[in-house]
Amino acid sequence: MSEPVISLDRVDVVYRLAHSHRVSIKEFARDLVGGALSYTEFRALRQVSLTIGAGESVGIIGPNGAGKSTLLKVMAGALRPTRGSCRVGGRLSVVLDAATGFDAELTGAENVQLAGLLLGRSRAEIATAMEGIVATSGLGDFIDSPLRSYSSGMAARLSFAVSMAWSVDVLLTDETLGVGDAAFRERCIERMLDLRRAGQTIVAVSHDRNTILRLCDRAIWIDRGSLVADGPAADLLLRYEGAGSSAAS
Repeated sequence: MSEPVISLDRVDVVYRLAHSHRVSIKEFARDLVGGALSYTEFRALRQVSLTIGAGESVGIIGPNGAGKSTLLKVMAGALRPTRGSCRVGGRLSVVLDAATGFDAELTGAENVQLAGLLLGRSRAEIATAMEGIVATSGLGDFIDSPLRSYSSGMAARLSFAVSMAWSVDVLLTDETLGVGDAAFRERCIERMLDLRRAGQTIVAVSHDRNTILRLCDRAIWIDRGSLVADGPAADLLLRYEGAGSSAAS
């Protein structure tokens, strides 16, 4: 494998879920201050160790609630592991949620400009990228409307288009291709294939097997917070789907 750009070593993510017999916010706050709350620990990730090399395209698969999004958030630096370590090299572009980091009162174009400036891009670079961002998102004249008027799908499309507008080393996406119409999803896949051919590292969470097969050479199977298997995407999808069929029978 090529030199690792993402490395996780025995990563745990543990949440403390509070319990109280109180029903009002005031009573709950009183229990919290007085130390009367009890807690249950929920382990979202359990001793996950893996490496991803430069230029790899990797899909993360597993059932709902398996820990896929938590794993991606750890890689993105949006979530600190409770135990273990995660190291990522190079420049990151991350699409975790629709409109993450956007301002609802600004127009789509203004949000693009703001995102570009925060990424250290010049106004000239942002202006050059704008046409491609509008084309990829498919927003047309809506690019000059306030973000609060967008549907969640429109906001997600803009977020995805912005994330791929500039050259980065690692692209992380979480179910981005589950929004928008078929034409938009195809534009997204084609753009990601271009990035893959250019040697960019891609890590994608998706429930869509065709997306994983087209985009990824490798897959990581997560279930109940643990790494179940790691291998060639086509082989692992067959194992994963077979396990699901067996569990349902």
